[in-house]
Formats: sequence, structure tokens, C-alpha cells
Amino acid sequence: MDATVQTIEKLFQQHFGRQYSELTKLPQSGSDRIYFRILDDDISYIATFGLNVKENSTFVNFSGHFKKQGLPVPKIFAVNEEYTAYIQQDLGNESLLNKLEQHGHNDYVYSLFCKSLEQLANIQIKGHADLNYDWCLTAKEFGKQAILSDLLYFKYYFLDTLRLPYDKQAMLDDFDALSIYLTKTEYKYFMFRDFQSRNIIVNNDEVFFIDYQGGMQGALQYDVASLLWQAKAELSNEWKNSLLNFYMNKIDALLEKPVDRNIFISQFNGYVLIRLLQVLGAYGFRGLFERKAHFLASIPLALKNLKYFLQDQPMGLVLPEFDRMLNIIVSDEIIEHFQPMQANENTPLVVKVKSFSYKKSIPEDTSGNGGGFVFDCRGILNPGRFAQYKTITGKDKAVIDFLEQQTKMNDFLNSVFDIVDISVEDYIKRDFESLSINFGCTGGQHRSVYAAEQTARHLKNKYKVKVELEHCNEANWVKEIKV
Repeated sequence: MDATVQTIEKLFQQHFGRQYSELTKLPQSGSDRIYFRILDDDISYIATFGLNVKENSTFVNFSGHFKKQGLPVPKIFAVNEEYTAYIQQDLGNESLLNKLEQHGHNDYVYSLFCKSLEQLANIQIKGHADLNYDWCLTAKEFGKQAILSDLLYFKYYFLDTLRLPYDKQAMLDDFDALSIYLTKTEYKYFMFRDFQSRNIIVNNDEVFFIDYQGGMQGALQYDVASLLWQAKAELSNEWKNSLLNFYMNKIDALLEKPVDRNIFISQFNGYVLIRLLQVLGAYGFRGLFERKAHFLASIPLALKNLKYFLQDQPMGLVLPEFDRMLNIIVSDEIIEHFQPMQANENTPLVVKVKSFSYKKSIPEDTSGNGGGFVFDCRGILNPGRFAQYKTITGKDKAVIDFLEQQTKMNDFLNSVFDIVDISVEDYIKRDFESLSINFGCTGGQHRSVYAAEQTARHLKNKYKVKVELEHCNEANWVKEIKV
């Protein structure tokens, strides 16, 4: 991390001729890129570091092209010679998804979706003009092979994990037919590839786009499908239809002739299906293979979204084996398989999560059960060894950043969750009243506190179970209890 910060410092110094005032690491997303917010007096910038030089080059070159066209993307101020770091305009923290979560499905948020779709039409069609697709990160065009790749991604990382019998050759034949159908479109322009509400930044009620480095030439419908059918957004059918019509009006004004709406909508539904399956493949890979709790918890919502689509959105294409398997995976039985058991107001279980210092002792279990889980965090690098962390705890941002970015704490907790979840689900089912989970470290200040906080949050979010969180500080055995 020190080398990364030095790279950012050097680049800022070279471009601006001075040192910045403050550098703060931002939470990491699904990629391996590392983001920082730079404060320089009253101005802030975003610095990005990543070892994928091709990815960085694609984003920088696309940004420069779109900016010249007056499109709503961040300005790139500086790039280092190795293309491992760049500094860009800071557009702020508020995404369209944030606005939706804050305000709900009201007229204000609807207007932001309209602005997003209007600017999407601009970046797709105006941004396509004279764009050098040699910059593309992978393929230049989202054609048959790219569509097949998304379908196989779904097949390998989600469908095959269910171990359901199906005719594999018939399935591949259906994949081939679908991919051929979707590539026969005359509306091929710039395709964002990951156009969803998290990648739309709202600043002073205007919208800006980020994370388009995966872009390529492709069908206009794909990006609209990505936004309107994002499971997290939970848009109503009325909103989806209205916004799709709004978007088609906008592209009609930009194209030489209006689109054939029947064909456009039929292929739009096909791209909705592709996008929903690609997302399920991603959730399967991140959740079922990498065991990341957030992605596992997202699978039921994605399946319900797919189920709703299959019920109401005809595509005009017969794919016998594919259709049969899709209807099986959205059955109540499969959805319930991924839906974690959750507590209700009558569930007697209380999970007592504690942090403690091994210099004292393991906390006593007063429930009469004779004890519960005890996890030793001393194998994780101790922030207490460093002067800047000695007076703060595992609840403070600096320690949290250290543990998440410079240690194996995330891997440790993923393994803890795998073990603990088994007991929590069983105890809820059997109406047990108490479960204790203890995390110990040397002083009971950093690692154990962080682990206890994250475990309590995980259990409340996933199971809606009652949790008592208790921190026992090594210095004076002061107890802090939070329910």
C-alpha cells in the first residue's frame, strides 16, 4: 500500500506542482482497482490505481473521447507513464441508487432516471461517432461470441451448481439460436456494458457516468435493459414501460430514422434475459465459489427478478430446453434454497457477540449452555503494533481500513460466517434461545472489536435475528453493550 500511495503522490506532484493536503482511501468495489479521494485545499479529486494497464488505458481513452463530445463523464487530469495510476475529476458520492434508496420511487427519482436515459442515448449514439474501438478492453463488439460467453458464464457458475439434469447439447443449441437472434440488429452503437444505478453519479441534480471501461460496440437495448431491470432498483412495471418509451423517443431524435418499436422491444426483452442471467452468473461466482456473503444474499432477489420477467415479457423465440430450465430455477423450491431462514418477532433466539482480551479471559457464558464459539484473531496482523492506531479501536475508520486492506481479516470472517451460519439457522429452526460467539485478540481493542462488529452486522442483515454486542476492553474490562 505504501508503494501505491507513493505512486499517487508522485503523479499529483508532477501534474499540479505541489503536494495535496489529504489522501483518503475509498471503499473497494468488485474490481481490483484501488480508489483514493485527494483533497487539495477546497478541491477534491479521485485517484485510481490498478495493475490492469489495458483496463486503465481503455477508461482514460474513452473518457477523453467522450469529454470532447461534451458527454457527462469525469475529466482525466493526469496519467502516469506506466498507466497504472490516473487522477480524475471528483463527481461526488451520490449515485442514482443512493437517491432511490433515500427518496423512494417518487417524481424526483423518476426525473433522474429520465435524465440518465437521455444521457445514455447521447453517449451511445454521439459517443459512437469516430470512437476508436481498438481501445476496447476485450472484444470490439458485443456479438455472438460475447453473448454466448455471458450465457456460458451463467451455465457454469450458477446453473451447473444446482446439479439439475438437463440436455446439455439441446441447451447449447438454444444458446446458439438466442445469440444469433440478438446479433441481428441494425442498432449497434457504443454499449456501456455495465449501465446500472451505482455507476450513475448525481451531482447538483445532473447525472454523470463512471465505470464504462468494459464498453464496446453493441445493441442499444442492452444498456437500457441493465438499468431498468436492475434487481436492487425494484422498478415497477409501469416505470419500466414508461422509461423505455421515453428512451425510444430520445434515440428516435438522434437516429436518421425512427426505430421499429416491435422489433426493438422484442430484442430488448432478449437483452433483459441476457443481462439477468449474466448477473446470476456473477452472483454465483462471487457467492457460491468465492463465498462472499453479500453476493449469496443477492441470489434470491435476482431469481425473483428473473421469475417476474419470464411471466410477463414474451420474446417471440422458442428455446425448448432453455425455457424448461429457466422455469425450474425460478421455482419456489429453488428460490427458498437460497433464501436464508430469518427470525421474526416471536423467534426466541438471542445471539450474544463479544470481543475480549486474551490477557484477561474468555467471557463467561451466563446462559447455562456452557459456552459457544470462540475465535482467535491473533493470527491477523495487529494494528496495535503501529503508533497511529494505538489509541483508537476496531470501530474507527482508520483501523477498519487497515484490517480490510492490509490483512486477511476478510478471508478470516468469511470462514467464520460459513461456520456460524450453520448454527444460527439450526437454532432459529429449533427455537433455541441463546448462542454465544466470542472474538479474542491480544488487547481486545482492534481485531476482536472489528470482527465482533462485522459479525453482529452480518447476522442482523442476513437473519434479522436479535443480537447483543458486547466489547470487553483489556485495560479495565469496561463493558459496552449494544443491542
